[in-house]
Amino acid sequence: MNKSSKFKVQSSKLNIGFTLIELLVVISIIGLLAGLVISNVAGVRERARDVERKSDLDQIKKALRMYYNDYNSYPASIPTVGDQFSVGSMIYMKLIPKDPVSNQPYTYTRGTCTEDFRLVATLENKSDSGIDKSQDRCSEDTCGAPAAYAEGSYVVCAD
Repeated sequence: MNKSSKFKVQSSKLNIGFTLIELLVVISIIGLLAGLVISNVAGVRERARDVERKSDLDQIKKALRMYYNDYNSYPASIPTVGDQFSVGSMIYMKLIPKDPVSNQPYTYTRGTCTEDFRLVATLENKSDSGIDKSQDRCSEDTCGAPAAYAEGSYVVCAD
């Protein structure tokens, strides 16, 4: 083997690897992608809690409707969070749910007539399309009394 071929083999071994600039570019791209993923995950959690709030209100609404079927009016108030919603031996709801973040009860008010009610939860995603629809649907009770809601309030009322 001559000297020139030996030199070529050794020099090709020395050039294996990445330059510092290439490494910095790759690391910055990975950092950018990680930042995007993390910000999207936070939004998913908010939307999941909003779905839970909507589901809670729907379950309470069903229990209130069963109560209405038995008594031809809605109750003046509902039990506190964590309590059972029952009258006598009839259980309408085993456990009154609470807001997943604040652990506070959802707002319940009976309408000016005993034939209407409002359940209100504040959603974290203020741009949720269901907010405006729910507020429009529950803008007045069955007796015609108007209702106003805070920003981000998702409302469920009697059918």
